Amino acid sequence: MIELPQMPSFTLAGKRALVTGASSGIGMGAATALAHAGAEVICLARGQDRLDETVAAMTQKGWKARSVAADVTDINAMDHLISGETLDIVVNAAGMARHSAAIDTRPDDYDTVMNVNVKAAYFLSTAAARAMMAKGIKGSIIHLSSQMAHVGGIERAVYCASKHAIEGMVKAMAIEWGASGIRINTICPTFIRTPFTEATFQSPEKIEWITSKIKLGRTGEVEDIMGAVLYLASDLSRLVTGSSLLVDGGWTAG
Repeated sequence: MIELPQMPSFTLAGKRALVTGASSGIGMGAATALAHAGAEVICLARGQDRLDETVAAMTQKGWKARSVAADVTDINAMDHLISGETLDIVVNAAGMARHSAAIDTRPDDYDTVMNVNVKAAYFLSTAAARAMMAKGIKGSIIHLSSQMAHVGGIERAVYCASKHAIEGMVKAMAIEWGASGIRINTICPTFIRTPFTEATFQSPEKIEWITSKIKLGRTGEVEDIMGAVLYLASDLSRLVTGSSLLVDGGWTAG
């Protein structure tokens, strides 16, 4: 009798996860995906009220979740928080953008975007890896990057720069941490309808540009990202590290 290969598990029962930016949009979707798969999820964002509403909705489903109000740019506070937890999964969905023509970029806008999208992501990663190593956890770190980490975009020079930086960072970290069994990857969505992107969807010119690029003929919804989060968080992706999972409707293929 032939012996069939064993299907890796996608259950996260018994796992503990931290999700930043969890009070809305893709972060909320990531927290929902992980909790639905059985993980205990620590939902982190700056706004306590919205965060509490998110956690209340999750616990009403019978899922395990709790809230922590914090700012990812407070490096010391985040390091203290993470070092005090036992985390198997960290999903960084916190991010921001300040769009303008490149020649109109102001230094304070540049610094603000880079502090959230690069600096905070860098030190969140190192804090998570350090905590996992200290406890012998072979964990998964996931950053919500963007298709703009692989292409350029109108009025998005700073945002593209920050997301390209994340891709290089993740590759280097994956090489360093692979021997410890710690995986780190990115998810690169196309334009997803969230409160974060609503201003873009108010512009007919930008909608025309977006839909002309997406080969599947539609923009994304939060639900389109949830499967990617579960894949990278679970044993389904146990040999995947230093990689980008593009969820872009074929944008970068063109």
